[in-house]
Amino acid sequence: MRNLKSSIATFLWMGLTVVPILLLLAPSSSAAPADKRKPGLYWTFETDKGKISCKLFEAEAPVTVRTMVGLAIGKISYVHPETKQVERKKFFDGLIFDRVIPGVMIQGGDLLGTGVGHPEGPGFPYKSEIAPSLKFDAPGRLAMANSGPDTNDTHFFITEAAFPSFNGKYTIWGQCENLEVVKAIAQVPRDAGDTPVTPVHIQRVTIERVGPAPADAPEAMPADAPTK
Repeated sequence: MRNLKSSIATFLWMGLTVVPILLLLAPSSSAAPADKRKPGLYWTFETDKGKISCKLFEAEAPVTVRTMVGLAIGKISYVHPETKQVERKKFFDGLIFDRVIPGVMIQGGDLLGTGVGHPEGPGFPYKSEIAPSLKFDAPGRLAMANSGPDTNDTHFFITEAAFPSFNGKYTIWGQCENLEVVKAIAQVPRDAGDTPVTPVHIQRVTIERVGPAPADAPEAMPADAPTK
């Protein structure tokens, strides 16, 4: 009987010891999930209506991507169109979507929120990059607004639907997801000039690299490095 009690006590002690060890070895449920996105460079708009995440087309539109990313992370200087002062900051944070057309697109990236607040100085405007492989054949295209060929600056738009009539006219530099947010912004009340009655802000832009970075990665450029 004494041996039985001793065996039971030993078993219980071992059980109490093993359980904490197993708990320590068990994978934590709070571990960060693996990033399932394809390798590449990603641009995320955090807006008043939610997030819009876009995969950038670095190979097809290298000058556009390098310029826009450099501005977004505060590495490219420009001359403010009103003050004529040189500035360098996270360009898009705090700007508004200055034009919205339901079923078509949302547009932003203008310094003055008027559609004519174009940055000035070296590097602006810059060339169009029309890649034959990229068409306006799907919603969520991230493209540059312009006033004609080779007049890109910072004014961009995101399509809500496919628009083949845009092909060959505008630089496509990314593909966006979270289209429900694009639709929500496009459907806000607007005035006769298609400007939202209540401003919708780009709170901030985040740039992320998934996978290995190329040697000339835009996000790693030195301050005010040439983009052309």
